[in-house]
Amino acid sequence: MDAAAVLDRLGVRPAEADLTVVQFSTAFCGPCRATRARLEQLRASRPGLVAVHVDAESHLDEVRELGIRRTPTLFYLDRAGRVVGRSSGAPRPAELTALVDAHVGGRAGGPA
Repeated sequence: MDAAAVLDRLGVRPAEADLTVVQFSTAFCGPCRATRARLEQLRASRPGLVAVHVDAESHLDEVRELGIRRTPTLFYLDRAGRVVGRSSGAPRPAELTALVDAHVGGRAGGPA
């Protein structure tokens, strides 16, 4: 399975950010809404982060190809489009923040 090709079909453009988080969700999923809100909070203070939200029910072929079994499922992509992480289920807010910061780095004016 070539995750990069599948994600490309979904319109994911990782070259545009330091870290792209792709979240697969469903409309009825409470943890999905909480994770999405946390990603939006992080995105507001980290310009290198892009969050892409995919409705799993509308993209069943891609969900199957990527082996997604539950929502939310998150893929973490670096600028080159490599999958640098994947998680299933809602990550704890501190874990999500740490993972994002490990790839995005500090805020503006941080280390070069």
